[in-house]
Amino acid sequence: MISDRHAQPRQPYGTAYEQMLEKVRYVGAYPTREKADEVVRLVLGGLGRQLTGEERADLAGCLPLEAAGVLTARLPDLQSLTGWAFVKDLAARTGASLATTRWDTGSVLSVVAAYAGPTLITRILHQLPTGYALLFGRAELTPAA
Repeated sequence: MISDRHAQPRQPYGTAYEQMLEKVRYVGAYPTREKADEVVRLVLGGLGRQLTGEERADLAGCLPLEAAGVLTARLPDLQSLTGWAFVKDLAARTGASLATTRWDTGSVLSVVAAYAGPTLITRILHQLPTGYALLFGRAELTPAA
């Protein structure tokens, strides 16, 4: 067997994160756990740049340790992005199409919503600009004019 001595060994993940990856893999129909991990890291890293305060800390507390670390690894951006701008930003960072990035974002955030529960997701949606509800698998409700 030939091996690359410079290759980094894959860090073992905790069982809770492995289960989260399997859920994302199933929801997003990804072929491998590695692809699901890549998508989770992209989306949670982006979400971490948008969330602040108690909602950010509370969401991190609901997620497996590895996912919480990705969410909180970077400081929030000074400018909040709408849901659509969020997807466009992630697409620009990866070079993926908008359709693929929208799919990836919805796949991850729908699983995150299950971990967080409806009360926390409602608080998060109140903090974020418009356009995130659909990404979390909820209807986007707008007040009547």
